[in-house]
Amino acid sequence: MKRLLLPALLLFALGPTGARGQQTAPLYLQQDAPIEERVEDALQRLTLEEKVALCHAQSKFSSPGVARLGIPELKMSDGPHGVRAEIEWNSWRHAGWTNDSITAFPALTALAATWNPRMAALYGRAIGEEARYRGKDVLLGPGVNIYRTPLNGRNFEYMGEDPCLAGAMAVPYIRALQKNGVAACVKHFALNNQEQWRTSVDVVVSERALRELYLPAFHRAVVDGGVWSIMGSYNRYLGQHCCHNSALLNDILRGEWGFDGCVISDWGGTHDTREAALNGLDIEMGTHTDGLTTESRSGYDAYYLAQPYLELLRSGELPLETVDEKARRILRLIFRTAMNPRRPWGSLCSEEHYAAAKAIGDESIVLLRNNGILPLETDRYERILVVGDNATRRLTDGGGSSELKTKRTISPLEALKTLYGDKIRYAQGYTCGNPLYGKVEEVPAATMDSLRSEAVALARTADVVIYVGGLNKNAYQDCESTDRRSYDLPFGQNELIEALAEANPNLVVVNITGNAYAMPWVDRVPAILHASYLGSMGGLSIADVLSGRVNPSGKLPYSIPVRLSDCAAHASGDASNYPGIKPEGISMKKAPDAPADSRAYPQVTYAEDILVGYRWHDTRRIPALFPFGHGLSYTTFSYGRPEVSAAKMGPGERLEIRVPVTNEGSRDGMEVVQLYVGDDKCSVLRPLKELKHFRKLFIEAGGSAEAEFTLTEDDLKFFDEQSHGWVAEEGTFTLYIGSSSTDIRQKVKFRYTD
Repeated sequence: MKRLLLPALLLFALGPTGARGQQTAPLYLQQDAPIEERVEDALQRLTLEEKVALCHAQSKFSSPGVARLGIPELKMSDGPHGVRAEIEWNSWRHAGWTNDSITAFPALTALAATWNPRMAALYGRAIGEEARYRGKDVLLGPGVNIYRTPLNGRNFEYMGEDPCLAGAMAVPYIRALQKNGVAACVKHFALNNQEQWRTSVDVVVSERALRELYLPAFHRAVVDGGVWSIMGSYNRYLGQHCCHNSALLNDILRGEWGFDGCVISDWGGTHDTREAALNGLDIEMGTHTDGLTTESRSGYDAYYLAQPYLELLRSGELPLETVDEKARRILRLIFRTAMNPRRPWGSLCSEEHYAAAKAIGDESIVLLRNNGILPLETDRYERILVVGDNATRRLTDGGGSSELKTKRTISPLEALKTLYGDKIRYAQGYTCGNPLYGKVEEVPAATMDSLRSEAVALARTADVVIYVGGLNKNAYQDCESTDRRSYDLPFGQNELIEALAEANPNLVVVNITGNAYAMPWVDRVPAILHASYLGSMGGLSIADVLSGRVNPSGKLPYSIPVRLSDCAAHASGDASNYPGIKPEGISMKKAPDAPADSRAYPQVTYAEDILVGYRWHDTRRIPALFPFGHGLSYTTFSYGRPEVSAAKMGPGERLEIRVPVTNEGSRDGMEVVQLYVGDDKCSVLRPLKELKHFRKLFIEAGGSAEAEFTLTEDDLKFFDEQSHGWVAEEGTFTLYIGSSSTDIRQKVKFRYTD
């Protein structure tokens, strides 16, 4: 009620007198007036001090409005897998509320594994309703950074190694979320591809790789998704921190793409008042912290865009136009969200939201391998042993800012017991101890040996063994601020899986992880399921896929190399490619605030250039263990001959492509038809092929459907650094149509003529 009364009271203080002496609201309060007119009206009413106040935090997760004018604050929350529990006003401790439990949705790497934009829209709508109900104006997500190395601890928050897939999934998420009057905040712009040295590392990358790989998903979020805010990344590019990076924010984001929303710093990502003022940052958050655990020792007035900024504006050392532009964009965001009278009320932990989480989880699970042991029908086995810490662990805990406080979470073991009843027995098999953020406890060898021996002994007496392991959300695994230390599964899991396979040939491995990992036991295991963090309903999704109630349809959003050295970022073994080189004799604690030209910070070089993920495996002929786009089903699909509208195309023309697909099995199922394009001969190095379109089809048993695609000249272009533009060269191109990046079912050639 308070929020509704305040503007009415302002009518007497601010409103002009209308006909017959009646008061009319100031333009900025007139809800039906165009937003741009309201923004300009409000802007001219603000004092300089009020404009500056808009530009920085007032608490850990809010920035101020203008109380004098009835303009509310902006309330933000971490995402993007759920709305984070309430944090205290000025500390990182939980506030201890009892009404902030939420639905945990699958991690974004799981959403990407659905390859289904309809699931992305469902996700965005549901999480937007929860954010709205919780009173949030900005949800800090989705993340669309490209998967460059499987050691990146934050890959689970992103959507894989391909910009086409990430962009196609981000757009419906953003649109559906923002229909709730809650701004998406796409992150982290840009080149945040590792957590080690994340606040200071300078990324050296070609402009071509930047444009072709690392920016397209952000571009789609802005141009097609209409996103209202973007978060800058911690790292540097061209020696400048990305939260106030002139090339990224001024030249590309605003200059080329026309972004009219707010740029929000990552928490603790701002380092300089002048750069922040001049280089495109609008709202500064979390300064004087590390973004996670360190408490601020300075008040919010000490932020770079607070009192120091105000003093430079007053003295004339910085132009007033800079703060006007920031205030204009922040007001626009407030009118789109906190002062949007048409946004719905939202809802929290509804059955519809649990159903959405379950549906997304169902479609995300990837069946990597199956010799026929799956599905495990409920009447097929009498003695079923479940092994593994992840069968019972709450995987919504930990991970840094993605931690979630859930009202309801169903574990794999709980779901399997519900499905199979007293046929289920459980052995933990391994333990990770009690790792804290940034600290890992060593588990005594005797403890690990005892757990392994117990599980192996029980496996010998079981009809089938279901292993549920993988990574978790603790430090040095899938976790913000730390990268993984090894490509192997931790806690002796490889040895445990080997021992279980020796004890019982009927072994099904279910690994829950937001990353690829080594599988030295792959040939000894008859079935492997690859799941990401699936949220509240994750256990049900895993149980239903194992039992056959759900026919798996997930596809890998990233390649799984045989070994780490098969990954492009690690192929040379040179530390300059990952994690980078730290200058000798330099304290990393001082590096973030060092002058841009001092070189007093680590530097990482993307030597693989445009060949990331399947582009590397294809072009360098280094087979992945499981390729990008791979995923099996309990049925089989055949592809018919494609129909292509023409044998050639030119500028402004299109090719229409239709691909018939038949479900030849006895189960209904879904298939992802993937369309890659290869330039047969080019003046520059290009990947063998690149994903350009995909369609997910539901096909009944014995039925058929068609995947339809429209190819334009933009799908043929590469970024030419000499002309600083996008170029499609004349010549022959090949369409590769298949079920994965390597399972190509049909090829069609056509000619492009300029």
